[in-house]
Amino acid sequence: MDKHDHTSNSHRGWLQHSSTQSLDEVNSSIRIPENGGFWRKLFAFAGPGSLVAVGYVDPGNWATSIAGGARFGYTLLSIILISNLMAILLQTLSAKLGIVTGRDLAQATRDATGKKLAFVLWILTELAIIATDLAEVIGSAIALNLLFGIPLLAGILITTLDVLLLLLLQKKGFRIIESIVIVLMVTIFGVFVFEVIASKPEVSALLKGYIPDPEIVVNPEMLFISLGILGATVMPHNLYLHSSIVQTRQFKRTTPGKKEAIKFSVLDSTFSLTVAFLINSAILILGAAAFHGKGIQVSEIEEAYRLLSPTVGVGIASTLFAVALLASGQNSTITGTLSGQIVMEGFIHLKISPWLRRIITRLIAVVPAFVVTWIAGSRGTADLLLWSQVILSLQLPFAVVPLVVFTNSKDNMGEFANKHWIKILAWICTAIIIVLNIFLIVYIVVTGQELG
Repeated sequence: MDKHDHTSNSHRGWLQHSSTQSLDEVNSSIRIPENGGFWRKLFAFAGPGSLVAVGYVDPGNWATSIAGGARFGYTLLSIILISNLMAILLQTLSAKLGIVTGRDLAQATRDATGKKLAFVLWILTELAIIATDLAEVIGSAIALNLLFGIPLLAGILITTLDVLLLLLLQKKGFRIIESIVIVLMVTIFGVFVFEVIASKPEVSALLKGYIPDPEIVVNPEMLFISLGILGATVMPHNLYLHSSIVQTRQFKRTTPGKKEAIKFSVLDSTFSLTVAFLINSAILILGAAAFHGKGIQVSEIEEAYRLLSPTVGVGIASTLFAVALLASGQNSTITGTLSGQIVMEGFIHLKISPWLRRIITRLIAVVPAFVVTWIAGSRGTADLLLWSQVILSLQLPFAVVPLVVFTNSKDNMGEFANKHWIKILAWICTAIIIVLNIFLIVYIVVTGQELG
């Protein structure tokens, strides 16, 4: 099989044709056993879903979910559920785009829009990646502070050293990166299973929380936190990432080969995102059970750490919480770099060394985190963490709309174009995202208030 076969396909829907492969150095680098059974093939295809799921449990989720649980109890669990269902749908479309067309979302967008608009979209996407990186910087620095007493400013500077870690991992191959990500995800999951059991949540109230409450729409503060959860769950850079890394598999670029790749990719991402959903639910449940039920208002990760062990009555609870936070921050740095490389190469066809790309992205995130921490301390850091998630949410439509348009189009996708019911669901998701973002902008402009 020739890994370049897909470049000969004709897609009438694109204005021009990209000959450059997405993540060329690892494209089609992981072999799929042609005569293997279901489980062997599933194992071979598994991995990209875990890298995508990492973005759904990054430190930004912690800030918004803890704040939501502590302030409003279990009510916003319904937002986590809805956001996760939307994420599964959109990530499925992203994977399908990459598998069918041989393009990632950034390449497809440039081909369909041209250089000028693609450059603007690249800038917006870079801002979203910087916001993501900001959450990772702050989250890792907070974890280092909680675990080892390292001052926040020093911790922020130390986080720049994960550049070396990433470079080391990249040299070991893509499968190694996926394996390490999975181990860290399992660690985070295990910690929160323990934490939730220790916090003894009220099961009936917890289950009721998954049913949408009309108050979410009419309560501005609740809606703001909901938007933060949405921004921390459905992340724009993940849509670019997923459409690229599914192409690391060496599947046949034929109709049966693509159908098989889509099937296993959907299973992979759905399972991984379900794990991410359980982790995010656990974070909010922990905030609700440990703090809201006892009348304690907690909006910062440091507060949660300090109060967690005394509140749930388990001495190690706070330490495990910080360990999971550090694992989350380090995990997310990997996908941030890959996403940055994908959008830079896809939107503006600019290739630079991965180490230089990582340093640039990390420094851009470190500077505002360092300055805000210097001026406003940990409170300013908490606000910055929350607002980084809002920035992500505001950028979402610019990734979601092209994704839905491309995957709906028979010119682009042929027989793999979205079925009618999927088109309806995809546009409903898009409409929800856009309406929530319009509300946020109008509210802030009209009232001049910060909802956090």
